[in-house]
Amino acid sequence: MKQIRYGIVGTGGMGSGHARTMQSVEECQLVAVCDAQPDVAEQVGEEYSVTYTTDYRRLIDLDSVDAVIVATPHYFHPDIAIYAMERGKAVLCEKPIAVTVSAADAMVSAAERTGTPFAVMHQRRSEPIWQAAHQIVSEGRLGEIYRTMMVYADFRSQAYYDSAGWRATWAGEGGGVLINQSPHSIDLFTWLGGLPIRVTALTATKGHVIEVEDVASALLEYPNGATGYMYCSTTEAPGTDILELSGEKGKLQVIGNTLRLWEIPSGVQGFSDSSPEMWTRPEAVEVAVPLPEREAGHIAIIRNLARHLLYGEPLIAPGVQGRNTVEMINATILSGRTGKPVDVPVDRPAYDAFLETLKATSNYGQKATGPDRRVTDHVHH
Repeated sequence: MKQIRYGIVGTGGMGSGHARTMQSVEECQLVAVCDAQPDVAEQVGEEYSVTYTTDYRRLIDLDSVDAVIVATPHYFHPDIAIYAMERGKAVLCEKPIAVTVSAADAMVSAAERTGTPFAVMHQRRSEPIWQAAHQIVSEGRLGEIYRTMMVYADFRSQAYYDSAGWRATWAGEGGGVLINQSPHSIDLFTWLGGLPIRVTALTATKGHVIEVEDVASALLEYPNGATGYMYCSTTEAPGTDILELSGEKGKLQVIGNTLRLWEIPSGVQGFSDSSPEMWTRPEAVEVAVPLPEREAGHIAIIRNLARHLLYGEPLIAPGVQGRNTVEMINATILSGRTGKPVDVPVDRPAYDAFLETLKATSNYGQKATGPDRRVTDHVHH
């Protein structure tokens, strides 16, 4: 079987998980790894008997590398990805693809300019439940969308935030729950519901000693007049994961791993306009939704990029769509910090200037955290 030869940049956390996962992907071969810490690069390189380096340019320039997984802290994603794309190396970038939407623009522009395949590690898209949900929306079964809602509430300990000097700092990470824990949920939210045209947000730091937000909520306005709500936090247990879209012809609800669909044959507005009765309501018929049998998780995205390169298989998570997540993150952070509504698309120069003022007061490099603890998330799959 033909194989795509992968190099991984950043192997202390998620990158090492991807290296393990890749061993089970027939279409892939790990050939090189890179990490800023020499001992980490050497350890992972020797574990898999592959070339190792501390210079991402050296890895990308290797003739033996066909595609690159970028798994470094967020701020480094654009430079590495663009360098790779300009050298014709396909890129699979960890989420979020960038800290600012202007940097995401540059990545998308590089992919379009060079014609290089570009994907983002939004692996939840590969799950059967989300594939089914996306198909329902794409087929128009909900009709015109009137309301969207997403709640992602999770938990992180103070020890998690203290595990590295860059975590939960403006200069090291560029945000908090919105940019680190929520991107997968925000990706699914925008993948199904689209981008709003205006965001009015509240952000706060409630449960941790950090300089960025651990709670964010936002009211959303859409081009067709629909409204929405988004809530993200790392201050709750047990966790909550809800997405709901309500339309003229139906309602879609995903709570955890359960998908429910109601179809409204008459239409909500159609029934309201035509019914002579005061206290009746349109019939809502719950419909069973078959879930496709398919591979899911990180392994599905890694294999998908390889099969895209080998056989032209469509990308599950194109990098250009990763920009929508960053757009939502930037709009919510900016609105929450300024107390004003923010239009989408976000004003790129304004956001860049805003973030620079926060970075100037960041305590990145001054946090008394001890040595960085680079541990792969135990739910890596």
